[in-house]
Amino acid sequence: MNLFALVQQFPKMLNNLDQWLDKAVAHAQARPFEADVLVQARLAPDQYELARQVQSACDSAKFATAYLTGRQAPVHPDTEKTIAELRQRIKTCISFLESVGEADLAGAEERRVSPAWMQGKWVKGDHYLVQMAIPNFYFHVTTAYAILRHNGVPLGKRDYIGSLPLREG
Repeated sequence: MNLFALVQQFPKMLNNLDQWLDKAVAHAQARPFEADVLVQARLAPDQYELARQVQSACDSAKFATAYLTGRQAPVHPDTEKTIAELRQRIKTCISFLESVGEADLAGAEERRVSPAWMQGKWVKGDHYLVQMAIPNFYFHVTTAYAILRHNGVPLGKRDYIGSLPLREG
């Protein structure tokens, strides 16, 4: 299994998320309303608001990558209150993720991953990535997308999927 190819999905989707937030600001300006009210928007009363969805998506990506590489993830105090602050967090995470090369993931399949919430238990790196980190990441990214759509931000499938590495001929 090529873990590097899987980990590369994190910065791609975080870039997409950053673009959705840019569209959210444009949407708010066109209506007009204060774009930062969207930071507290949520789909259901018992679900995280947009800010926490973005924070969780970033955390899932950066911590999974840190666990697999043995590197230190960027620290974020979870205090973002504006779209600009959320976008800065995304950019910080993308910079960290893009600093990781394929060689950094050598042996990661067999690395023991044991976050504190596992209470002393562990899982192999490839199992953690595929069975926990990636589904958790996409859950939060998709929920952020749904919150923005629910609030009228004009997003579609192409926005969700983002760019493709198209080639000529």
